[in-house]
Amino acid sequence: MLDLEKFHIGDIAMALQDQTDYEYFHLVDPRTGEMGLWTQDGGIDGRNPIDLDDVDLVVIDPLPSGVWYEDMADFAAGISDERTGRRLANALRGKGAFRRFKNELHDGFPELVSVWTTFSDNRARRRAVDWLTDNGLVDEGTADRFAAEHPDPDLP
Repeated sequence: MLDLEKFHIGDIAMALQDQTDYEYFHLVDPRTGEMGLWTQDGGIDGRNPIDLDDVDLVVIDPLPSGVWYEDMADFAAGISDERTGRRLANALRGKGAFRRFKNELHDGFPELVSVWTTFSDNRARRRAVDWLTDNGLVDEGTADRFAAEHPDPDLP
């Protein structure tokens, strides 16, 4: 198993959030921790199509959007000011919740943007380390230490 420092935790977290399409896949080299991108037409190098089964890289499948939605809901529920929490929670109703939440946060509560960024980044990074653990690339002790060092921030 590799040291956690060999992996680009932020990049893995972003790949786990990538909901754009399935014409490409994010990959990680389990030996080096380096990230790559595979496309059906261009393979890994952008020029030579290859089958994913022919490479010793691990595909990073994005997590369902509901996982990331729960972060927004947890953040809204954790805000101590009821009015603020209610406005953020209302932004989550219906289609377009991600955009509305972001707009409500930035337009209505700019003082909470940095708190939200820390909150969502910590959760995303912990999920990335959990993904590494689930794929046998780091051990559970390493993941537990990382989680303890990157808790959710106290919410105002």
